Amino acid sequence: MSIRSLVAPGEFDPEALEVMVKAFDAAYKALDDSGQPKIVLEIIAERIVEAASRGERDPVRLVKAALPWLDRGVSGP
Repeated sequence: MSIRSLVAPGEFDPEALEVMVKAFDAAYKALDDSGQPKIVLEIIAERIVEAASRGERDPVRLVKAALPWLDRGVSGP
């Protein structure tokens, strides 16, 4: 699963997209389980895209937007 598959070409500049990819990777690692169902990964990616669409570019805040229940202890990418 790649966050890039949820983003239309040209929707985000390359720098923003790179931050989103890093945030997705960090959120995935924070789950500490590589056996997550595909739908879980899709929800995480959708939450990151949604937050980025509102202008968020901080990778730690993007992770927190994707995994709000893990707010404590998330250090980000």
